This record gives sequence, structure tokens and C-alpha cells, in this order.
Amino acid sequence: MSSTDLEAPSRKLLFAAIIIVLALHVLTVIALAAIKTPELKVENKNDASPIEIELVSLPAETATPVAEVKAAPKEEPRPPVVEQPQPEPKPVEQPKPKTPAKPVVTETKVQPKATPKEPVKKQETKEKPKEPLVDPKIAEAAANEQRKLIAAQAERAAQQAQAQAAREAQANRDAQAQAAREAQAQAARAAAEAKAAKEAAARAQADAAAKAAAAASNTPVNFTATNANWASAPNFSFPDRAARRASPGDVLEVVLVLRVNKQGGIDSVNVAKSSGNTLLDKEAQRQVRSGKFKPFMKNGVPVVGNVTLPIAYKVP
Repeated sequence: MSSTDLEAPSRKLLFAAIIIVLALHVLTVIALAAIKTPELKVENKNDASPIEIELVSLPAETATPVAEVKAAPKEEPRPPVVEQPQPEPKPVEQPKPKTPAKPVVTETKVQPKATPKEPVKKQETKEKPKEPLVDPKIAEAAANEQRKLIAAQAERAAQQAQAQAAREAQANRDAQAQAAREAQAQAARAAAEAKAAKEAAARAQADAAAKAAAAASNTPVNFTATNANWASAPNFSFPDRAARRASPGDVLEVVLVLRVNKQGGIDSVNVAKSSGNTLLDKEAQRQVRSGKFKPFMKNGVPVVGNVTLPIAYKVP
């Protein structure tokens, strides 16, 4: 190996140097972007303060690290091989990257404008008005009048409260009396209703007893002809045989007493007053038996009845 091969740097070292240079450029760009430009305030020309300019020294360039090149260990000589001689390749020298120049940044410091101080105002002292002098006698009289007014108002309030309490007590007494009267009237109504109910029950009991007695009894009850209602009326006609003994145009009256049972049938017929014609009396008894009465009622119960029935015959 020649001495030029040992002094030339390897490819790895060249790549490392290039990467380091690029990283430095990137960091420089980030730092420049992070620097904020100061805002310039426009102020009046009269109050303009001098601008101070401060020079900023550039940071020292970082030296690129130089890699140490170690010589490779010598190999033991091998037996020579007979080959055709070939020209040795010359090493290609790569150009070194140039580092860009960093821009110079100047910072300007602007002093803030001083705010003018307001003049301190002097406190004005006002004189208090003098209080008018009051006569003690007049003040005492006014105080007495005030006390009298307060006492009168308190007395009126007490009288009003007492009157209100009296009205409420009277209203309570009236309400209690009204309630007592209503309770007494209600009790009287209840007693009257109870008495009426008792009397009605007694009447109903008496009616029931009378009905039961009337239903069980066969004692005839006297009725007049006006109380009699025919279920089927008989046909009363003057008999031809009885006309021989009577003059034409005469009116003959027969009064019969009928015993009517509880079903309205005629059980017996008796002559209470004769017409003077025996044939006519017998014929009247026969004709009346063909009829039937509606049952005679007493206290809502059918009873046996005696009916006095007058019958008038006109002689043809």
C-alpha cells in the first residue's frame, strides 16, 4: 500500500462530517426564525428619544471535528501471484462543503416614553355652615308636643285593638249561639222525625192488625148502594105475571138486603121493604142473584158486606 492511501480519510468520516455541518445549518435557521423582530413604536417628533444601537458579535464558528486516522496493521507478505499488472486507481478527492456566512442581526432598544405626571391638586377645604342657635324653651315645647302626639297615637292604637278584640269576641259568641240554635233545631227535627216514624209504624201495625182481623173475621159490614160496584150487573125487568095486579105506568119499589161474600158473590137475599106485589118481590130476589159485585174493601182487605139495594120497577 502507498502512503497516499493511509493519509486519505475514509467514506464514513466524510459522511459524518457532512451530517454534522447540515445539522448546524438547520439549528442556525431555527434560531433565526425564533428571534422576534421588535415592534417599533411611532412617537411624536418632539418627544423622540435617541435610539441606541448595540453591536452584536457573531458567535464563533464551531470547528469541524477531525477524525483520527489509524494506520491499518500490516499484513504478512503472501507468496506473490503472477498476474498482469493493472493501473492503480487514483483516489477521488471530494470537495469540502462551504459553510454559509451567518447574517448579522442588530438589535435596537427603544426606550419607553415617560408618562407626564399630573399635578397634585390641592384639597379644598370647605367651611361648614354654622348651625343656627335654638332656644331651649322652644326645643322643650316641641319635644313635649312630640311626646303628646306619640302618646295619643299609642292610646288610639290601644283603643282600636280593644274594640277589635271586643268585636271578635262578640262574633265568636254569636257564632256559638247560632251553632247551638242549629244543633237544637236539628235535634228537634230528629225527634219529630223519630216520633212520626214511630206513629207511622204504629199505624202500619194497627192497619196490619185490622187487615188481619178483617181477613180472619166473617162479620158483615154494612154498605149502601152507592158503595156497591157491580162486576156483572143483573137485568131487572118487570115480570108479566105481576102486571095483572098493577096499573100501567105505576112504579113499584122493592128494597132488598144482600149478603155479599169476600169474593163479591151474593150468598143471600132478603126483602127489607115489599113493593106490595108478592110476585114482584120474588122476581126481584131471583133477578138480583144473577149479578155479581166487586169485593167490598175495608182497610185494604176484602170483607163480608150487607148491602141495602133499592130496585124500582115501572109497570108497562
